Amino acid sequence: MFLLAHLSDPHLAPLPQPRWFELVGKRATGYLHWRRTRHRVHRAEVLARIVADLKAQAADHIAVTGDLVNIALAAEFKAAARFLATLGPPHDVTLVPGNHDAYVRAAREHPALHWGDYMRGDATRDGDALVFPFLRRRGPVAIIALSSAVPTALFMATGRLGNAQLSRLGELLDQCAGTFRVVMIHHPPRSKPERRFKRLTDGVDFCATLARHGAELVIHGHDHERALTFIDGAQRRIPVVGVPSASEAPPGRHDPAGYNLYRIDGAPGAWRCEIVARGLAADGEHVIERERTTI
Repeated sequence: MFLLAHLSDPHLAPLPQPRWFELVGKRATGYLHWRRTRHRVHRAEVLARIVADLKAQAADHIAVTGDLVNIALAAEFKAAARFLATLGPPHDVTLVPGNHDAYVRAAREHPALHWGDYMRGDATRDGDALVFPFLRRRGPVAIIALSSAVPTALFMATGRLGNAQLSRLGELLDQCAGTFRVVMIHHPPRSKPERRFKRLTDGVDFCATLARHGAELVIHGHDHERALTFIDGAQRRIPVVGVPSASEAPPGRHDPAGYNLYRIDGAPGAWRCEIVARGLAADGEHVIERERTTI
């Protein structure tokens, strides 16, 4: 049995004090939003409880689906690198960036600079340019990691993969046929109509690629909610699983902080995966099992 843990959207707090010249354009709006509301939502002490509970599960690998930072200040990326180190070494932790990690164009290179070792495929050597999607094989699991993180205009939080990533995704899915293929992405493949300003803009193409080539599991963040949906695959329906923010204090607009465990067992053609959702209790002090589902 292989145990995969899935954490997302920690939105690390506290926000470092920005320098005056950093607060232009979208960062200025994001900073005001943080000061008004988000500093009460995303709490460092909540994240600490979630991470402690996750570490106690002794997972074989940890997947992090983005949004480590808030407004992409340079100091935030350094703090996020320290946070990643608390989860584990790069061999044991796989990361994909989220839209907040690409909040402004000026910060586009920061994830690779500070977190590059967590975003390298098995065949990528130190010093090589990062390429998405990348592949990591761990036990019976093939982890295929995509980046939907792109800078966007004010009040937008959309993501995009692009044709190059989608083409490479199909190749990797075929290459890994027979393993338990887990596809990591920040944005969900499909969004509700009211979230069109936060959607994956080429989600239809993403779903079409999965339908042609198949996968065993897709995991994402972004919506700050527990979610289980299904999309068509080559042989069977593919479960698509979202998790809450790992730092959201209750009560809030979204699900309280949590994470998932995936217990993967079986063999090619007969895989079994049990999803265990764990999250913060209403008292804000204890982490409990929320739900258990077999897919």
